[in-house]
Amino acid sequence: MLHTSDWHLGRSFHREGMLEHQRVFLDHLLDVVETRDVDLVLVSGDVYDRALPSVDAVRLADDAFARLAASRARVVVTSGNHDSALRLGFGSRLIDAAGVHIRTDASTVGTPVELADEHGPVLVYGLPYLDPDALRVPWDLERRSHEAAVAEAMRRVRADLAQRPDGSRSVVLAHAFVAGCAPSDSERDISVGGVSMVSSSLFDGIDYTALGHLHGAQQLSATVRYSGSPLAYSFSEAGHVKGSWLIELGSAGVSDSEFVPAPVPRPLARLRGSLDELLGDPDLSVHEGSWVQATLTDAVRPLRAMDRLRERFPHTLVLAFAPEGAPLPGTPRLPTAGLGDHEIALAFVEELRGAPATADESVLLREACEASRDDPADALVSSGADA
Repeated sequence: MLHTSDWHLGRSFHREGMLEHQRVFLDHLLDVVETRDVDLVLVSGDVYDRALPSVDAVRLADDAFARLAASRARVVVTSGNHDSALRLGFGSRLIDAAGVHIRTDASTVGTPVELADEHGPVLVYGLPYLDPDALRVPWDLERRSHEAAVAEAMRRVRADLAQRPDGSRSVVLAHAFVAGCAPSDSERDISVGGVSMVSSSLFDGIDYTALGHLHGAQQLSATVRYSGSPLAYSFSEAGHVKGSWLIELGSAGVSDSEFVPAPVPRPLARLRGSLDELLGDPDLSVHEGSWVQATLTDAVRPLRAMDRLRERFPHTLVLAFAPEGAPLPGTPRLPTAGLGDHEIALAFVEELRGAPATADESVLLREACEASRDDPADALVSSGADA
């Protein structure tokens, strides 16, 4: 089995398009399916980044699923909190016949995709993202929480398993925030009244649980794992190794596992130092082709800092300033009582930049302050007269 999730097709990275990088990953995925004799591909939610994906994202997903349907593997896909369950699940009963099983309807969580190998039956239960608000009434949930929703889904899974022949092995796909795992900055918050996490014990007794939602590959146990996203979607993931889990399911459950790294079309780098240090350090040449998040520590904010950084690091996307010796957040600012608008504006520029405004800037700020004091009624009358 090859466990992947959180493709987020159509997502951008600080306004940089990711579709071509996502296409590289999907080519890699198909290559792994063929070269490693994969029988089953598990996609645990967030196929798309938005409920209404772009046309190009839909084309890429269509191409990926068509190629998977033509491959040696069967495929089970569930919807995540970023997906529209209705849109992703459209035509799923027809697509089943091609060996791609898309599970987006919460009412079917207890109905598995039935497979078999030389050891007997393998039952694959797809749990889409379960919204407690949407399920509280139809499922008669006692609590408004993800724990309650997933617990009820797993009760239905176990009820079906209890009717199956001895020796049947079970696989569950779930899109949830399982306690004990580390999130990154790029996941959308799914908390409901502050209750977003579910216990890993809900999956006890399942031969393999393929989790989605968190973007870092993580292993809660030999049988409960996150594959993480195939690409980094925030600079907080700069240290992640992205990829998929290759799981061998034997007669008694998981018999072997391997993490298969995904290609890295463009690495991430988080750089910190003065502008001169970042531009002059020869050791930083390795990051000249990376997406860069730079934090400048100059006491005085450099002019044209982003332009100058991009001369060496053309893919700099994020620029922050943390001057050395600057007051800590929350430190009282200079008092403004008794100061005029122009004086306050000059003080703000000096505090932000670490150097006073130039003479030309002071004139411009004075003109802006005077313009802001014009009577809006006069401007409205003037506008009406012109019309």
